[in-house]
Amino acid sequence: MNDQIPQVAIVILYQDNKYLMQLRDNIPTIAAAGCWGLFGGHLEADETPEIALVREVKEEISYELPSFVKFGIYSDERVIRYVFQAPLLVGLDQLVLNEGWDMGLLTREDIERGSYYSAIAGEFRPLGIPHQKIMLDFIVGDR
Repeated sequence: MNDQIPQVAIVILYQDNKYLMQLRDNIPTIAAAGCWGLFGGHLEADETPEIALVREVKEEISYELPSFVKFGIYSDERVIRYVFQAPLLVGLDQLVLNEGWDMGLLTREDIERGSYYSAIAGEFRPLGIPHQKIMLDFIVGDR
């Protein structure tokens, strides 16, 4: 593993041909601020991507991940993203949003359009560019 580049573990949570995404906080110092992205976060020291994923999802939405599998690795000069996929087996009303501004179940059309309406923000907000690419790769490919 490269200690110089930050590493994150993120998950594509799917339910009935929709995909759970997080509207990231509108804080200018965070990546994809104010944009829709995938749930997950940074790996802590000596933590595997799988352990980080389970921890982050529990912290962010109080969801115990069922089985999950690796989808791929997306790297650029700023970050290494370990991407996993898992079913979302509960309704949104059973999740607790502990991090982020909003969450929503996006359709393929929302993801292709690159924006989704947030009632909390009161407007359409864009998908983060890397998140949209990951989601389009996932939707086009077969699970």
